[in-house]
Amino acid sequence: MDNEKLTIMRHSLSHILAQAVLKFYPNAKLTIGPAIDNGFYYDFDLGEESFAPGDLKRLEKEMKNIVKAKYRFEQYKLPISEALEKVKGNEYKHEMIDDLAREGETEISFYKNIDKDGNVVFEDMCRGPHVESTGEIGAFKLQKLAGAYWRGDEKNKMLQRIYGLAFETNEELENYLNLLEEAEKRDHRVIGKDLFVLDPVVGLGLPLWKPKGAMLWRVIEDFWYKAHLENGYELVRGPHIGSRALWETSGHWNFYNESMYPSIEVSKSLKEQQTSAGSDKPKEEYLLKPMNCPFHVEIYKSEMHSYKDLPLRWAECGTVYRYEKSGELSGLTRVRGFTQDDAHIICTREQVAEELKRVANFIKYIFDSFGFSDYKIYLSLRDPANKEKYTGNDEGWEFTEAVMEKVASELGIEYSKEIGEAAFYGPKLDYKVKDALGREWQCSTLQFDFNLPERFDMTYINSEGKEERPYMLHRALMGSFERFIGLLIEHYAGAFPLWLSPVQVKVLPISEKFNQYAEEITRELKKNEIRVVLDNDDESLGKKIRNGEKEKVPYLLVVGEKEETDKTVAVRRHGKGDLGAIPFTEFIEKVVRENKERVNE
Repeated sequence: MDNEKLTIMRHSLSHILAQAVLKFYPNAKLTIGPAIDNGFYYDFDLGEESFAPGDLKRLEKEMKNIVKAKYRFEQYKLPISEALEKVKGNEYKHEMIDDLAREGETEISFYKNIDKDGNVVFEDMCRGPHVESTGEIGAFKLQKLAGAYWRGDEKNKMLQRIYGLAFETNEELENYLNLLEEAEKRDHRVIGKDLFVLDPVVGLGLPLWKPKGAMLWRVIEDFWYKAHLENGYELVRGPHIGSRALWETSGHWNFYNESMYPSIEVSKSLKEQQTSAGSDKPKEEYLLKPMNCPFHVEIYKSEMHSYKDLPLRWAECGTVYRYEKSGELSGLTRVRGFTQDDAHIICTREQVAEELKRVANFIKYIFDSFGFSDYKIYLSLRDPANKEKYTGNDEGWEFTEAVMEKVASELGIEYSKEIGEAAFYGPKLDYKVKDALGREWQCSTLQFDFNLPERFDMTYINSEGKEERPYMLHRALMGSFERFIGLLIEHYAGAFPLWLSPVQVKVLPISEKFNQYAEEITRELKKNEIRVVLDNDDESLGKKIRNGEKEKVPYLLVVGEKEETDKTVAVRRHGKGDLGAIPFTEFIEKVVRENKERVNE
C-alpha cells in the first residue's frame, strides 16, 4: 500500500471511530479527525462526560464490527446555508463552515456510511477522500486518550482526543507496537531521572540538572568549546535580556512576539525621573531573549571592520527563552528555556561557499563524535510564488540558494528539498535526528540571514575602500543542549560510552577493611581526570554490583585482599561482565586511552 492509500485508510478510520463513539455517547459533538503519522485521531466534546481507559477496548470492538459490516462511504455536497442547518447545534462544525465560506467555498462536503440495505448509519462533514467501504480497512488499534484544545488554542475549550494506530497488515502493526515498547524503555524522561528533573513548581519546560546531568552537560560543553577553538571560532557572550528597542530593530517584536515572554518594565528612580523632566518614558522595557543573534550583531557594530577581518566566526552557548504551549512541551526535546550552541559567521560574498563547507563538515564531525548516524537533511527554499513573505532581494535569494545546492552537491550531501519552508530571512539546511520511534527532531541548522544585516545596517570596508553589506550565516550544531542530551539518552538507552558517562568508574571495596586501598585508587583516578565514585556503603558486594549495573556505570572495580596485595583491580565492564583482575596502572592507561579516543561503545 502506498503512502497516499495508507493516509486515506487512516483518515477513514477516524470516521469509523467517530461512528463507534456515537453509539456509546450519542450526545457527543464531533470536531475533527485527521490521519497522522502511524495512525489517526479524533477530537470529541462529551460535555460533562469523560472517556474512561476501559472505553478504548469497547470502542475498538465496535470499530471492528463496523469494518466487518463493510459499510459503503459516499460523498455528497451541500450549499453553505444547508450545511449550516445540517450541523446546527455543533458550534465546531459551524465555525469551520464559516471559515470555509470566508475563503470562498460555496459548497461543503459530507460523507455518509451506508449499509447493504441502503440505510445511512453514520455521516460527518469532511473533505475526504475515504476508502470505498469500511471493509477495506487494514490493521488498527486504539492507543490512548488525551486532552486537546479546540484548534490548538489554550483559550478554547479542552476536548477529549482518542489516538489510534493503523497499518496495512497485522505484522506491520505488531512491529510498530514492539518499537513502541522499545522506545518506552529508552524514554529519556524515564531513564534520565538521575540526570534532570522537570518540576511544575519551577515552571513548565524549565529543566533542573542534577549532579550527574550537570556533569554530562559539562563534558559535552567542554568538547564543544575545544572543537570550536580548534575550528577557527572566537567566543562571545551576551546577556539574558535585551531592551525592547533591540527586538523592535531586529524584527522579532513584530514577527516573533507570540513566542516571546512579556516585557519586563523597570521603573526609573525618583532622582532619574527628576533629571529627565519632560520625558514621556519613565520606564525602561526589557525582554527575555528568544535568540542570541541581535547581541552578536551589536558586538560587530561596536567597531569598524575591513574585508581583511572577515570571515568572523563568533560562537556562544547562550540560554534563550521561548514560549511553547503547555501541550507541546515534551521532556527535554521541547522546552521553554534552553541553551543553543549558537554561532554567527559574518563574511563576504566570495567567502560564502567555503564557510558553508566548513560548517557542513563541522556538523558531520559532531554527529560522528556522538555516534549519531540516522539523520536526514532538508534544504528549505523560498516559495517563488509568494516572494512577499520573505525579506531580501531576488539576487540575494538566487545566489544563496544556488550556492547551498552547489556546496551540498560538492560534499556529496543527500538532502530533500522543501519549497516554501525557508525562514523569512533566508534559505537553510536543517539536520533532523531520528529518535527510538523514528520521529525526527531538528538539531543542527545552517541558515542565511538577509534580515539582520539590513535592519542593523551592518557594513564592512571592501578592497576598494567602500562600504559593503556582509553576508551573515546562523548555525547551531547541536541545536540545543537540552534536546541533544535527550536524544543522546535515548540513543544509548542511558548506557553512555565511557567518554560521555557522568560517572566512568565506581570503586567497590568488598568490606570496610579495604576502604583505605579503595580510597587510594579513587584519589589516583581523580588525578588522571577520570570521573569516579567510591561506594563504601555498608552493603553487600552483590548489591553494590547490582546498583552499579543499574546505573549503567561503564567500569566497576572490585577490590579486596588479593587486589590490595597485588596492586590490581577486578574489573567489570557494563554489558560485558567480569573482565578479570589487571594491574591498577594498566587500568588507568586503558581508561585514559578510551577517553582520548572517544569510542562510542
